[in-house]
Order: sequence, then C-alpha cells, then structure tokens
Amino acid sequence: MIKKFIVSVLAVGVVAGLLLGSNVMSYVSTSYERVAQTVEDTVPTEFQIDRARKMVRDLEPEIRRSMHVIAKEEVEVEQLDKRIEAAEEKAVKEKSKIMRLQSDLQTGKSVFKYAGHQYTAGEVKQDLSRRFTRFKTSDATIGSLSDMRDARQRNLDAARQKLATMMSSQRQLLVEVENLEAKLKLVEVAQASSDLQLDDSQLARAKGLMADIRAKLEVAAKWPTPTRPSTTRSNSTAQPPTTSPSKSPNILAPASRKSR
Repeated sequence: MIKKFIVSVLAVGVVAGLLLGSNVMSYVSTSYERVAQTVEDTVPTEFQIDRARKMVRDLEPEIRRSMHVIAKEEVEVEQLDKRIEAAEEKAVKEKSKIMRLQSDLQTGKSVFKYAGHQYTAGEVKQDLSRRFTRFKTSDATIGSLSDMRDARQRNLDAARQKLATMMSSQRQLLVEVENLEAKLKLVEVAQASSDLQLDDSQLARAKGLMADIRAKLEVAAKWPTPTRPSTTRSNSTAQPPTTSPSKSPNILAPASRKSR
C-alpha cells in the first residue's frame, strides 16, 4: 500500500513537471523525501532492530568470499615463490658455466674438450654468447617475477587487513544490536510499568473510614457518655369516660311546609 502511494506520488510529480516546469519537480522531490521519512518513522523499533541484525548477518557471504579470495591469493604467492626460487637456482648454475667458459677462453687455447667432445675457440665463444643472452633474459624474468610477487603480497596483506576489519566490525555490530535490543526491552518494561495504574481510591476511602471509626472509639473510651434513666409505663390503661346518649335533633325530619 505504501509502495503504491509513493509510486503514485512520483507519477503525479512527473506529469506535473512536464506540464508546469522544473519547480514542480523540486516540490515533488521534497514531498517524496517527507513521505519516505514519515514511513520510516512509523516503522516499529523492534522491526528496525531485526532489519539491522539481518543486515549484519548478511555480511557472512561477503566474509566467506573474501576468505576464499585470500586463500587463493596465498596459493598464488606460494607458487610465485617456488618459481622464483627455481629460476634463481638455475641462474646460479648458468652463471657458473658462463664464468667457466670465460676462464677457458682466457687461456688462449684453440681447442677445448667438454663432455668428451672437442670445440674450437670460435664455437666456445658462440656458446658463451648464447648462454650470456639466456642468462640476462632469465635474470630479467626473475626480476619481473619478484616484482609481481611483491605486488601480490601487498594486495594479500591489504585483503587480510580488510577481512580482519570486516570481521571485527561485524562482531561489534552484533554486540550493538544486542545492546539496542536490551534497551528496547527496558523501554517496554518501563512503559508497561507506567501503564499499570491501579485504582486505589476505594481502598483509601475504606482506610479513612476505619480511621474515623477508630478515633470515635478512642474518644468514647476516654469520655464515656452518661446514660439516661428509663421511664416505666403503667399496666393499667385509662378508660375513656362514658357518656349517656343524648337525643340529637333529627336533621333528616321533613321540614314543615309553608302554607300557601
């Protein structure tokens, strides 16, 4: 729902920008930022903490990939070390042969014998020239391999440092996420405590009534109220006086008619 709303706002902004100019696009951009901020503010803190924890855990694939790259680079550096070592050993032997041929030529002989074969001084000079050319090429190759090895070693050291920093940062972020979660729980407990309000007004009124009764009883105990004397009634009841019936005029008797 929120995504659809944001898309609708952008669509309206694009249409308004085409119709009314660049100022409207600025307004739409500002409105989008405010809407995005409002949406972010409405996201529960617990959800944001879970999202942060997931982002930290998502570093694991990158860490494993970096470890694989480092291991591969370590193998490459080791192989370069072996190549350089073998090339240096070969160069040492070749240099020794070159020095021997140079020493033989300095004797001034015209024929030389090597491994059961005879060679003229010219042939020895040609062989010496070829050997010296190969030696220079081999020495240059050793230099290039050494430079390559040094560069890859620097990259390897930098990758190791980056990996160590990433792993340390991940551990620190996990600790911070746990700390934020603990703070959230503390805030929730505090809010629950503030919401837990009991109505103790009835209890206070009952305590007040009991205090009033207790005070009255204490006063009554210190200052007793004097009792009034009780009045006894006679068992004989007064008889009303008897009167003889008197003749009362008959009000119902017909009145004497007047003579006409």
